[in-house]
Amino acid sequence: MTIKFLLVLLFLFSSFSLFAQTYITNVTITDVENHKLISDQTVVITDDLISNIQSSEKVKIPENASVVDGTGKYLIPGLTDAHIHFFQNGGLYTRPDVIDLRKYKPYPDEIQLAKDDMEQKLLRYLKNGITNVIDVGANLNYLKQRNNYVNNDSLPSIYITGPLLTTYQPKVYNDLGDDGPFILTQTVEDGIKAVQSQLPFKPDFIKIWYIAAADGLGIEASARKNLPIIKAIIDEAHKNNLKVAVHATERITAQLAVENGADFLVHFIDDEILKDDFVQLMKKNKTLLIPTLIVHSGYNNTFGQNLNISAYELAKADPYQLGSLLDLKHLSDTSLVDKYKNLTLAQTSSSKQSDSIAKANTKILSDAGVLLATGTDAGNIGTMHASSYLAELKAMQKSGMSNWQILTASTINGAKVLDKENEFGSVTINKKANLVLLDANPIENLENLTKINRVINNGIVFNPEEILKDSPEDLAQRQLNAYNLRNINAFLEPYADDVEVYQYPNTLQFKGKEAMRKSYSQMFENTPNLHCELVGRIVQGNVVIDKERVQFEDTIVEAVAIYHIENGKIKKVYFIK
Repeated sequence: MTIKFLLVLLFLFSSFSLFAQTYITNVTITDVENHKLISDQTVVITDDLISNIQSSEKVKIPENASVVDGTGKYLIPGLTDAHIHFFQNGGLYTRPDVIDLRKYKPYPDEIQLAKDDMEQKLLRYLKNGITNVIDVGANLNYLKQRNNYVNNDSLPSIYITGPLLTTYQPKVYNDLGDDGPFILTQTVEDGIKAVQSQLPFKPDFIKIWYIAAADGLGIEASARKNLPIIKAIIDEAHKNNLKVAVHATERITAQLAVENGADFLVHFIDDEILKDDFVQLMKKNKTLLIPTLIVHSGYNNTFGQNLNISAYELAKADPYQLGSLLDLKHLSDTSLVDKYKNLTLAQTSSSKQSDSIAKANTKILSDAGVLLATGTDAGNIGTMHASSYLAELKAMQKSGMSNWQILTASTINGAKVLDKENEFGSVTINKKANLVLLDANPIENLENLTKINRVINNGIVFNPEEILKDSPEDLAQRQLNAYNLRNINAFLEPYADDVEVYQYPNTLQFKGKEAMRKSYSQMFENTPNLHCELVGRIVQGNVVIDKERVQFEDTIVEAVAIYHIENGKIKKVYFIK
């Protein structure tokens, strides 16, 4: 009797599993491996896997199945950002070794913010269709914190290394303990011990920061001097079945790394146009490259105060980190600000040349069949987590890569970075149901990757707008950022169509977005030196009160703005001057 009862339970359980399925019907599948679109397909998801794909006319859908109508839509694999840094936030204060602003924001505060904000970063990635992230330089605390987020269907999959192993460490990162992003390796023994020290934390791979010339030698002499340490690290990692990523931006450091077993390179090479012998070396060793084409422009545009941020990024980025990039307009240390601005302007020509070489090399490697994967280096100053992904894709496009090549680099090649291509990266039976349903064809236009209808993560279907909602404070900050960047469309986006703008307490100045558009467009076009500095903010429920210092030409006005939020939009604004 007991056996029969168990059999009945097993049957009922299996029947429940069969019926607990999701059907994406009448959809066009984007086949990233064969570079073709397959129309009128139905994709069946059982639990967290793609269990079947058939022509829609051949599929009979059970009555109690969950159905997503894919008519007129395009199904792509979930995207992978193969180069991010959780310990960096993307804002102005995140790299004290590059620009030291610790008197304005203590670095321990920035470290704590990055740890506290890790889940928000992950939600932002998922909202943008990025279902896998690879952190190529973290620290021991992130290896521990990563364990809080594994097997969470509401978050992207995380692959992560520990501190970077390097022969050069900026002094600002000394004595940070488990928050330190570097392990200094000055001997072969140091390199071996550094790998072994990470093993108890179960990193997904090991990362080397191969920095040449920091020791006063020339680039090649320095690279060859430190090569025994690099080789020892690679050998020790491989002995422990761990792949090795190498930061190498010069041709010689990249070549030496590949010759000695590096599994993937995490940056472009920008000091010379690559020759065929290097290309063939990459192909022979099956070494993958992650170009990270936009990261330098993030620094240059920030320091040069030449930010041209799209409406898309203003809407999708962390609004506070993005807003911090504008702080150079009002920091009290004007000599430091001017120094960085002038230095950036002086380096414009060399930066353009470096950018040109990096893009040319990206096309050379792509055309030759070297595996490229998309990565942003998000977290660096000016490269926002998640929202910078589109800009990276456009930079790859400008290098000459086709949209198919770019989508392949962003999906199946992202999986190949860590040999996960049999688990995810394409719309294939028995792979993870990590997918993105788009309202338009991404092969026709890369911007269609932002037209996300649904995100499917580990088989669970999400409305992207429900993954991470804007708080009242977020809305206030977003419109402030767009104001300072004079982007009228992004400025108006957080406002309700019937917004009312008052002079406090009750004098109506105008009503409706179109009236607001007319007033602010004129201001943005005709007012030199327009900048609003946030001095203080109070948030009380759906009301945000900002104390502001606003510059109009040479005049500075102290003001208070009171924002009333209703149904996820700014409904009323009161100004006190």
